[in-house]
Amino acid sequence: MKDISIAVHGGAGTILPSSMTPELEEAYQFALKTAVEEGHQILHQGGSALDAVEHAVRLLEDTPLFNAGKGSVFTKDGRHEMDAAIMCGNTLKAGAVAGVRSIRNPVRLARTIMEHSDHVFISGCGAEDFARNHGLTFEPENYFFDKHRYQQWQEVRDSHVFMLDHSHDEKFGTVGAVALDQKGHVAAATSTGGMTNKRFNRIGDSPVIGAGTYANNNTCAISCTGHGEYFLRAVVAYDVSCLMEYKGYSLSQACEEVVLNKLVKFGGEGGLIGVSKTGDIALTFNSEGMYRASKKNKEQTYVGIYK
Repeated sequence: MKDISIAVHGGAGTILPSSMTPELEEAYQFALKTAVEEGHQILHQGGSALDAVEHAVRLLEDTPLFNAGKGSVFTKDGRHEMDAAIMCGNTLKAGAVAGVRSIRNPVRLARTIMEHSDHVFISGCGAEDFARNHGLTFEPENYFFDKHRYQQWQEVRDSHVFMLDHSHDEKFGTVGAVALDQKGHVAAATSTGGMTNKRFNRIGDSPVIGAGTYANNNTCAISCTGHGEYFLRAVVAYDVSCLMEYKGYSLSQACEEVVLNKLVKFGGEGGLIGVSKTGDIALTFNSEGMYRASKKNKEQTYVGIYK
């Protein structure tokens, strides 16, 4: 069997053992392990990298532990606005969505855009109409309610302060997945609920092709998590691919150059996951921690949280 690889992330930031109960840590580890192993099983059975990353991200969207889908944070007006993207490294086709509400799995909508429209990136009410036209699942507002997220919003709702994702400790809860399938194709997907108390329909890097999400069979697949404004300005995901394609960097060299050098120099915090066309995996971050998991071929599943 040819090499297969998959990695997932559930966000990065100031993630310390001191702020984690044993029960919560176990819950995070179980969710990450389940997502990566179910995605790996799709690859093992000959499924596509696209199917694997979409499935893994949907599982993470369906748990309130992460800031995506069900666990999305509250905006300034007490609602939930979600963004997502998916990209196929074989065709360079991509689908992305921003600022949608009530959609259970934004990553599914992103893939539907990629496969059933002439567009790459749509947003807001139009994207929701598109989702209805294609029979995607919507949920009532209370589906997205989480007491912990609500309390975080209550602390800042009457101010103009936005919280970098969902914590005073700067945790970026975006979720994502990257994979290499048996045919040698790579794919990436990313999904997020944005920033707590965000205003003006702010959009980060997650749904932007080349910034938070990118896949190219010639190089790699990348999914990012961090302070989106910096990742947008640095075009992080595409920059990693470019270093590999034009300078001959390995995946790990390219990820370290961008995340540990370029981003750090101008204050960008966060990380990324990547898989190369040869199946190498990178889990690179400059923050205190990153929720992450990976599995290659028949190797043991890796799950990590802290630095």
